[in-house]
Amino acid sequence: MASDATAASSRITPAELSARKGGTPIVCLTAYTYPVARLLDPHVDLLLVGDSVAMVLHGHKTTLGATMEMMILHGQAVMRGTRRACVVLDMPAGSYESSPAVALASAQRLIDETGCDAVKLEGGVDVVEQIAAITGAGIAVMGHIGLQPQSVEKDGGYKIKGGTDAAIATLLADAKAVERAGAFSMVIEGTMEPVAAEITRRATIPTIGIGASAACDGQILVVDDAIGLTVDRVPKFVKEYASLRDTVAKAAVHYAEDVRARAFPGPEHIFQPKG
Repeated sequence: MASDATAASSRITPAELSARKGGTPIVCLTAYTYPVARLLDPHVDLLLVGDSVAMVLHGHKTTLGATMEMMILHGQAVMRGTRRACVVLDMPAGSYESSPAVALASAQRLIDETGCDAVKLEGGVDVVEQIAAITGAGIAVMGHIGLQPQSVEKDGGYKIKGGTDAAIATLLADAKAVERAGAFSMVIEGTMEPVAAEITRRATIPTIGIGASAACDGQILVVDDAIGLTVDRVPKFVKEYASLRDTVAKAAVHYAEDVRARAFPGPEHIFQPKG
């Protein structure tokens, strides 16, 4: 097994990903737990410990249920399970909006307590000072424009962005603002395809699409969506690469049958005294 120093030196860095603008697409997934991180690490470039953990693992209705403590707990687990992938942590709602100083303190805490490679925060023109403060302190930042789940209550639901000329102008301004503030990449979520493609064409940093465009410099999905483990509504933009809902349910049925029939545990699963 590689030492911690070797593992750290072989991990993909935000700077390396930024340099891939326009090159081989960047493969990204979310991860929230040690075993899933272990399984995904050899195959992806970036793992995002998203605030979607509040919904996916904790049953909240929105990402607003995520806290700093929650993000740190899951960030630590994912870091223990990775050697190669760049690990990014979401900054939860309420941890950065009020001022650049608060944003920097929150970002520094996430870095210090997890050892992650970068943080991600939502917004464009409205969070320029926060991004600049964080990057100015030497912490890598991933931006997030378009549909912003932390703003779902303010927006009145999950609404696709870029449907009007005014909305397109806002998105273009947000993308440019995030780029100028020093972000190494940006997520574009829930955005009309031609708009996401145009942002990607104009941006000098990689764009990571989710419900956006195949023209983006990379793609990300919530891992539970991608492997068919989501038990609630699956978004339109998701492609399921497996159906673990069925696998888990069938396993539970067979287990219950064995227990009720006293077929489990069998002789091979129990301990007997010797002699």
